[in-house]
Amino acid sequence: MKKIKLYLEELNCPDCANKIEQVLNKTEGVKKADVHYTTSKANVEYDPDKIDIAGLKKAVAKTGYQVEKTK
Repeated sequence: MKKIKLYLEELNCPDCANKIEQVLNKTEGVKKADVHYTTSKANVEYDPDKIDIAGLKKAVAKTGYQVEKTK
């Protein structure tokens, strides 16, 4: 398992953060995702054999938001 921090574009509301968190947590290869509305950051633990960073960005994009950078 690997951990990554996703810096998201500014989130509009707590519900948006919850939506992104739900989508990430349902994504194959993601063990756990926590999205923080106030900081617009997501901490994600994932299996790099099942999903890569591009896949994580794609999952976030399904919610209408973009990942600005990763760390």
